[in-house]
Amino acid sequence: MSTSQKSRTVALVTLGCARNEVDSEELAGRLAADGWTLVEDAADAEVAVINTCGFIESAKKDSVDALLEAHSLKGNGITQAVVAVGCMAERYGKELAQALPEADAILGFDDYKDISARLQTIIGGGSIQAHTPQDRRTLLPISPAERAANRDAVMSERPAPMGQGLRVMRKRLEKAPVAPLKIASGCDRRCSFCAIPMFRGSFVSRRPTEILDEAKWLADQGVTEIFLVSENTTSYGKDFGDLKVLEKMLPDLSAIDGIERIRLSYLQPAEMRPSLLQAMVSIPKVLPYFDLSFQHAAPTVLRRMRRFGGAEEFLHLITQIRALSPEAGIRSNVIVGFPGETEAEYQELVQFISEARMDAVGVFGYSDEDKTEALTLENKVDQDLINHRLNELSTMVDEFIMQRAEERIGEKVRVLIEDEELQEGRAEHQGPEVDGSTFIQGRGQYRVGDYVDAVVTDVAGADLVAQPL
Repeated sequence: MSTSQKSRTVALVTLGCARNEVDSEELAGRLAADGWTLVEDAADAEVAVINTCGFIESAKKDSVDALLEAHSLKGNGITQAVVAVGCMAERYGKELAQALPEADAILGFDDYKDISARLQTIIGGGSIQAHTPQDRRTLLPISPAERAANRDAVMSERPAPMGQGLRVMRKRLEKAPVAPLKIASGCDRRCSFCAIPMFRGSFVSRRPTEILDEAKWLADQGVTEIFLVSENTTSYGKDFGDLKVLEKMLPDLSAIDGIERIRLSYLQPAEMRPSLLQAMVSIPKVLPYFDLSFQHAAPTVLRRMRRFGGAEEFLHLITQIRALSPEAGIRSNVIVGFPGETEAEYQELVQFISEARMDAVGVFGYSDEDKTEALTLENKVDQDLINHRLNELSTMVDEFIMQRAEERIGEKVRVLIEDEELQEGRAEHQGPEVDGSTFIQGRGQYRVGDYVDAVVTDVAGADLVAQPL
């Protein structure tokens, strides 16, 4: 569709993680550049595009519910088509199209570069055949160093290379002062419970020049905190033949005018290296915030998960972090009820979490995922026992996190205000959406985007209460 044609309206509804948020904004950028008008509410759009999540069963259900809700709008005289994109659409393709006829099209990642033409076809009464899913890991050489020649071909969901005059193919869908910035796509790990590498593909780093250009563009859009996201941030640069590219790029990101905070996410404990740890606690604007994917603490369970380490190694890493930065934020996710998990292994996880004193912990019950190795493992834990461990550990985690919050009373924090009415924001150790918040009390009315220097005076569960200095 060219800009000379009638401007169509489209709404993008995003589910899942921050990586999906970036994908939605890139789709929005492509559509806006081709004359589409972006609207916030699907009820006001001719086409509702649902960016689905396909990670776990609950996320898939949320995605299906969002598609059905959008379909219910089709009698309002405005909404004409509902289109599924994102991880679930890529992962299931034709299977999803057959199971969910309410969706007018199921588009995979390879459709992103032609998203405007695809939507124009659909709204014009045409049809697009849903793709047959494939293992996207097969699209790249096994050796990371050999992937450079294929990078642009397989990263078709990415925009064309940026760098000339900050040509960033992205359009912000909200005005928050924080924004995710994708630095890589895919994953080379083979965790037995995870299907992400199959539909996201092998690990591919974006060029540092692209990342810097996009960061500058985000700063021009009023963003002051950038959140570096990928499936595995600690692997960034390995396909360039230099695992220290990230440490070299962070000072350049820090030098961008307008950027006040740089936050890293999705760090693999087994891949944390001294140079990256040192960079995260010493480079200006880079926050000492460690989003470490532990998943469990019993070495025997971790080996069945095809992961490395154990409670001893993880506690040593946490000790190293706090020796360099006592006030660092540390968060993680863990899985209970993995096939074969014994009571002793579960208690090893409980003991680790009690000793780790983390600021945030997400607790998930194991569930079988299609086409994963764990699906075929023996000695599945009874669902009632999984639910019991999930509820028990979640209750304990709430208490541990509150205790960690209480340890911060008297600590000085710098809070980025994100809710003017509640005077709510996040301190350096609190990541967006997944962690706790800090509430500013006392005189003064701060606006969204303001940074407030304060001292912690109280806690409200996992959240902090602070008085401005």
